[in-house]
Amino acid sequence: MKKLISKILPPLYGQYFNMLSLFNQKKAAKSAFNLFCTIRKGRVNEKQKPFLDKAKSSIEEAAGHHIQVYRWRGSAETVLLVHGWESNSFRWRNLIQKLRESDFNILAFDAPGHGYSSGNQLYVPLYSECLQVMIEKYRPKYLVGHSVGGMTLLYNDFKHQNPEIDKMVTIGSPSEFEEIMAHYQSLLGFNKRVMRSLDDYIFNRFNMYIADFSSSKFVTSNTKKGLLFHDRLDAIAPYHASQKVHRDWKDSQLITTEGLGHSMHQEEVNHQIVDFLKA
Repeated sequence: MKKLISKILPPLYGQYFNMLSLFNQKKAAKSAFNLFCTIRKGRVNEKQKPFLDKAKSSIEEAAGHHIQVYRWRGSAETVLLVHGWESNSFRWRNLIQKLRESDFNILAFDAPGHGYSSGNQLYVPLYSECLQVMIEKYRPKYLVGHSVGGMTLLYNDFKHQNPEIDKMVTIGSPSEFEEIMAHYQSLLGFNKRVMRSLDDYIFNRFNMYIADFSSSKFVTSNTKKGLLFHDRLDAIAPYHASQKVHRDWKDSQLITTEGLGHSMHQEEVNHQIVDFLKA
């Protein structure tokens, strides 16, 4: 039944947005954006609680949300971990173990609508606001982001150029928001009128059109050392996304894998991340 519903709902939403746009394009665009940003999973489950509950550190106020922060104390440099869409800080458990072996001071936080944090929506500018609060308070030297978390790191650097950040790692991260929205349009089947209205809505809200929101454009001004991981067979974020970012990020290196998937929890990946941060 769930599979049937998941097939029926997207085109119904698309038809609704098409009809609504005939009468009120702004409302159709806002509704389409809100649906796109709505979180459906990623809260802490029973399996994840023991690991996360022991590391709870504080709850920070950021962008109108209560953000759960976790900490694994160490005497080395501070690393801040930024998870991806419909996930939470538990996803870092394998990397955290590896970082602790080198005595890094480790911080992570749950994005709005994820884990123990408040809210039910997430989009990169919002995530970046929360990230900036963490950077200003905890002064990490290194940032590691998975998927949309990695995209958030690059957008945040474009906006703030925090000088205390020395190195950044992205894992399976998308690059072009235009590609993401094209997939969203295809999935729901809404028309060009809705897409044009959505483009205007995003510009009016964030002062950037959909095509302008691009990690490969953001990194042209990035002066940090970067390490990008991406699997050629990634079914969630296309491999060419990291290729484009690497091409335009002056001080970056791209590690290409094959068959490790989108999540990339493998020891070989975590080992390379630690080596990069320690170098």
